[in-house]
Amino acid sequence: MGSSASSVGKETKEEGSLQKGIAEFYDESSGLWENIWGDHMHHGFYDPNVQASISDHRSAQIQDPLKKPKSIVDVGCGIGGSSRYLARKYGAKSQGITLSPIQAERANALAVAEGLADKVSFQVADALEQPFPDGQFDLVWSMESGEHMPDKTKFVNELVRVASPGATIIIVTWCHRDLSPSENSLNPQEKELLNKICDAYYLPAWCSTSDYVKLLESLSMQDIKSADWSEYVAPFWPAVIRSALTWNGLTSLLRTGWKTIKGALAMPLMIEGFQKDLIKFAVITCRKTE
Repeated sequence: MGSSASSVGKETKEEGSLQKGIAEFYDESSGLWENIWGDHMHHGFYDPNVQASISDHRSAQIQDPLKKPKSIVDVGCGIGGSSRYLARKYGAKSQGITLSPIQAERANALAVAEGLADKVSFQVADALEQPFPDGQFDLVWSMESGEHMPDKTKFVNELVRVASPGATIIIVTWCHRDLSPSENSLNPQEKELLNKICDAYYLPAWCSTSDYVKLLESLSMQDIKSADWSEYVAPFWPAVIRSALTWNGLTSLLRTGWKTIKGALAMPLMIEGFQKDLIKFAVITCRKTE
């Protein structure tokens, strides 16, 4: 019992340290992202046949759910760009959660400024222990937050818990490539690259798209679908680097702090991961059983 309690205590401490790092990273860097990239702090979907401009990069960062929602939870909401977009488009009510107090404050301020305070609200909360009752939302939206979750099983269980019967769940997240039947794990070089990225962006261990699909299958979700959008989002990282190398980007970066600068220096690692077919940008959707 003593050994088990010690192990649980260590995991809790590590999880708390990770959450603190994530919150501080986004507290520090959100202003920079908003200044250069606007409301949507995530990858965009790029047509490989079209040369994209900065305005295109911003519009590429908007995706739609599969059906019209009335109530939305935005898990890992950033400064609320997705919530405001979806609320405005569908007339839905949306609640967003983030670990970053600065993001939550900015998201609420933007909602007021855009006349959406009656539709959207944001708070600091843990995605692994969401402050909502069971079955509250008919769209559960997680846009590039799953990669920060230290316990993927608990994360997916929480997404399912707050979804109402028949609700759509959309998970968009960074994954590593699926393993072949003959593989037990990634190779050492792949692990080393991902570990460097984890260190820069406050990520726990990565998982594969198939791991998410298996978790959803174990919870009896319906209509489970997954897609690899890596080809279409890979141009994001070179675009970010180009933005960072402008005068506005460099001066903004230098005004932030070491965590943000460290993240900027790791951007070429993300490019390498996409080029080596190691990093996958996964889109996973399903429906909760009615």
